Amino acid sequence: MSDKKNSTDIAIIGAGPGGYPCAFLAADLGIEVTLIDPEEDPGGVCLYRGCIPSKALLHAAKVITESDHATNLGIDFGKPKINLDKLRDWKDRVVQKLVRGLGQLSKQRDISYMRGRAEFLDSNTLIVKKEGGDEEELSFGRAVIATGSRPSVIPSFPKSQGILNSTTAIDLPVIPKTMLVVGGGYIGLELGTVYASLGTRVSVVEMTSGLMPGVDRDLVRVLQKSAESIYEEIILDTKVVGIEETKNGLTVSFESKDGGETRSNFDKVLVSVGRKPNSEGLGLENTKVEVDRAGFIKVNEERRTTEPGIFAIGDVAGEPMLAHKATHEGRVVAEILAGKKSAFEPTAIPAVVFTDPEIAWCGLTESEAKEKNIPVKVARFPWGASGRAATLDRRDGTTKLIVDPETERVLGMGIVGPGAGELIAEGVLAIEMAALASDIELSIHPHPTLSETVMESAEVFYGQSTHVYKPKRNR
Repeated sequence: MSDKKNSTDIAIIGAGPGGYPCAFLAADLGIEVTLIDPEEDPGGVCLYRGCIPSKALLHAAKVITESDHATNLGIDFGKPKINLDKLRDWKDRVVQKLVRGLGQLSKQRDISYMRGRAEFLDSNTLIVKKEGGDEEELSFGRAVIATGSRPSVIPSFPKSQGILNSTTAIDLPVIPKTMLVVGGGYIGLELGTVYASLGTRVSVVEMTSGLMPGVDRDLVRVLQKSAESIYEEIILDTKVVGIEETKNGLTVSFESKDGGETRSNFDKVLVSVGRKPNSEGLGLENTKVEVDRAGFIKVNEERRTTEPGIFAIGDVAGEPMLAHKATHEGRVVAEILAGKKSAFEPTAIPAVVFTDPEIAWCGLTESEAKEKNIPVKVARFPWGASGRAATLDRRDGTTKLIVDPETERVLGMGIVGPGAGELIAEGVLAIEMAALASDIELSIHPHPTLSETVMESAEVFYGQSTHVYKPKRNR
């Protein structure tokens, strides 16, 4: 162990989309910050092995899909030739450019960056374990835990190079002829889309009765219809009960809801059944920090743990496990550390599934309203009535508003269609500003754009949509 002992005002453990924004804002507010992470530069799983590389590959998939779709317009590009090495290199260069930029921003802010893994020795001391075996003690005034999450595993599955998770799948080791995606959630569907566009025959198995459990069914139906044309097979109400490695690949055993069993062979299996918080191995037992049964660190609205001088943000602090939620939490904590009054109390956290078509939603969903017996009025605008959607040859989308029938306040928004992830921000702003449906209806939107579908969904609420005829509603 090194005899070096350092001290810092704020120690931030984890330099992902929660940790580095917290560190950067805290430094901007004049606080001494030490940021600790195993990687050479900030970025975390999201930037190195998650959000960014997966979206880079999804863009490549979109180019392939759109070139194929162009035949409907009388344009034929021919079958694409995939240079896997070049595609992989391009994806890696996107990541490297961003992480190096963050490294430079960290230096410009005079943030002390320690590369290693941190554990609590007590409520005011960390030990940072470095790659070469060296260790350093770091005393701190206050600390922020931003250690993120990792892919969940199914213990009964064998250890095999043929079994991928959301991290290893992004490396694009090969383009297999066949692949099974275990789990019909957003990560599995996104990565399944990438491999399917590259030529893999992809099957998806989901143990519930539909893809994207928990998401409004009217939005999922549009995605599922598209998915049925992309994937080799979508198997619902079925679970994987075993995987056996053979000379021909992987033999997967399925069990259906009615107890029937079948077996199929695949070259690769992508297991995508959720993520687990990284709360183990941090020495939390040496502090007063408490963890719940799921492994999430318990926090209050300030993201303060049961140890007053230690905060937790991001995936490790609870659902939803989204990068932008972590970033917002990080900025809230930075303000609190600087002595400002702040709290994490968003009304709408957007969620986006980057499939084709995309699905996005924020605020109260239609499903939640039914479960909680909350009276709402749902106003839908079909993209079949959108001029811009027609020019894109993408009429299959829908934009809907969830509105309080008494106050006419916008409580939620859901969108399915190309670019839904960009459009949903308007819904977030409307909900956070307590906007009424009339505020959206009276806001002039540019023509012809997909954003008009948001305005026209508000017009539908009043029965006055230009392009959809509905009986008028008294105002």
